[in-house]
Amino acid sequence: MFLAASLTGPDIPWSHLLPLLILLGSTCALLLLGSLVPTWPRIGNVVVTMTAAIASIIASIVDWNHLYWHKGDTFIADAIAIDRFSVFATIVICVAVAGSALLMSAYLSRTDSEGPELYALFMTAAIGAIVMVSANDLIVLFLGLETLSLSLYLMAASNRRREESQEAGLKYFVLGGFASAFLLYGIALVYGGAGKTSISGINTSLATYVSLHNTDGMLLVGIGLLMVGLAFKVSAAPFQVWTPDVYEGAPTPVTAFMASAGKVAAFAAMLRILTVALGSRADDWRPVVWALAILTVFVGSTMAVVQTNVKRMLSYSSISHAGFILVGVEAAGHMKGNGLNSSMTYLAIYTVLVLGSFAIVLALSGVNDSDTTLDDFKGLAKRRPALALAFSVLLFAQAGVPFTAGFVAKFGVIKSAVEVNSYAIAIAAMVAAVIGAYLYLRIVVSMWMEEPTSSDEIVVAAPVRWVIGLSVAATLIIGIFPGVLLNAAELVRFAPR
Repeated sequence: MFLAASLTGPDIPWSHLLPLLILLGSTCALLLLGSLVPTWPRIGNVVVTMTAAIASIIASIVDWNHLYWHKGDTFIADAIAIDRFSVFATIVICVAVAGSALLMSAYLSRTDSEGPELYALFMTAAIGAIVMVSANDLIVLFLGLETLSLSLYLMAASNRRREESQEAGLKYFVLGGFASAFLLYGIALVYGGAGKTSISGINTSLATYVSLHNTDGMLLVGIGLLMVGLAFKVSAAPFQVWTPDVYEGAPTPVTAFMASAGKVAAFAAMLRILTVALGSRADDWRPVVWALAILTVFVGSTMAVVQTNVKRMLSYSSISHAGFILVGVEAAGHMKGNGLNSSMTYLAIYTVLVLGSFAIVLALSGVNDSDTTLDDFKGLAKRRPALALAFSVLLFAQAGVPFTAGFVAKFGVIKSAVEVNSYAIAIAAMVAAVIGAYLYLRIVVSMWMEEPTSSDEIVVAAPVRWVIGLSVAATLIIGIFPGVLLNAAELVRFAPR
């Protein structure tokens, strides 16, 4: 009794944890209502998920405004950091949850399936992603990563009627397990070299550490293993081999979520680890990121143009986009310029583009979610001209055409590379962008200049129309008025070290 009375618990600012608590409470409520209420309506699942996502966005905006007067802080024994970097990423993740939930409602209605557990998995994945972007400790970051990954494994294999979905889940699980092992081993070695697992603590330790007689081999191997694990999670070449098969086999709403929220969480974790924990060792890891960026943009762009399945095309496109974001990460490694801000801007814009693109793929994929070949998109302009126009806008944006959000994203990361004199990587990114443009033009030409291969009516559900409409609107607004997003992204920063 005396011992219990003498214990002092940590001072926890619960208001900063509201996005996590809202998502966790909504997950529990959804599972309980879905299992205990026999007449629980199907629409209730998407309503609960959307409400949780919007409430989390509002709570994050409140935090963002609060950080106008404060630069951020760490709490719970310095395990969690609240700063504008984590809040910005949290908002983007919650936007991905809302968009993916709308797509999932249309997907399940079309197949006449129930799926409260899928919506719950969206929210648990978001919880893991938010923990990743907020973690100030490598162990906490790993826990968030596993929460996100396990949810994605289950969602990828959730369609038990399709062998491709089962194959996607299995491949993702096996390869993801290997990547997590590399990451965890890297964390152990970095701990052995720095003596701490706290991200800000590692920075302090390494900043005052002097290597004598090359005694930092353990630390360098640990950094290398961390890079392997993180490169897998962001689909960087040559660790991208899982991406096309998983993106193609997984249900389309799950693919949209993986390509948006999953990439945001992985890149946010990479940026915090590399620039905060390992900032003093940038000369060791920056050449690796430089090589990964160039290899990734070219692998993604060249492999995409030879595909005949639109979901695989978009999967290789996502690999190429990961390469462009790595250009921003490399620029951030110089500890000056706008590499951090341009990377986060790119992630926010890509989230919007990928949600809209996969919404259109879902509209055409049929009841079995398998009509995703390039032939299925031929003549779309004659069958549904509005749908073809919307897809064209999103594809041109991904190609980086001016007056679209994609141009703002690509121009930002290339500009950040030029500012720090990384001219070679900037030129490589521009060349890869030209190569990748062929992919998007190929799809556009098929939609507008070829004859339809099917006369079946295309029915676009209301939730899918909402996602497409909002994505196209955001793409054009940001492209014409980039200050809407850039002004916010310029304020993104880490908590004081």
